[in-house]
Amino acid sequence: VEFGGKHGMVIIGHTLVWHSQTPSWVFQDPDGKPPTREVLLERMRDHIHTVMGRYKGRIRGWDVVNEALNEDGTLRPSPWLKIVGEDYLEKAFQFAHEADPKAELYYNDYSLEGPRKREGAIRLLRKLQAAGVRVTGVGLQGHYALEHPSTRQIDETIEAFASLGLQVMITELDVNV
Repeated sequence: VEFGGKHGMVIIGHTLVWHSQTPSWVFQDPDGKPPTREVLLERMRDHIHTVMGRYKGRIRGWDVVNEALNEDGTLRPSPWLKIVGEDYLEKAFQFAHEADPKAELYYNDYSLEGPRKREGAIRLLRKLQAAGVRVTGVGLQGHYALEHPSTRQIDETIEAFASLGLQVMITELDVNV
């Protein structure tokens, strides 16, 4: 962040809520059982406020939630979903907005060019918008190959999210040849 600031770079933080990189203790009480919804939400809020608070005003935006969807567009059965419920996404964005009201807030995922996953993401984002949750944009993880996804699929994906009034960023880009 210091290097980026010195060199006039735009910094986007990755990521605040992600099932894959959350330590297992977050999803356990001292006795090894899952915590209550309230305890897990407080852990999420504390984490988001701590991390974002450290960089407030120095990072333009954050991937608030990463990879919450399955390939078929349904919510991934992560510990966040199992313990908190579907509104964990809403809570994550609310906590992020509280922590830094000026920060851009993104949902980030891979394979959103696939029609079923893209439609699931659109449903999710519309639901968040309808609930009044501030979401600035969508991050597309561009894990591409020479023949897939097609440029048409990429264009359709960008247009679909832009039609929701969201910014669209390619947050990762690799092309398998």
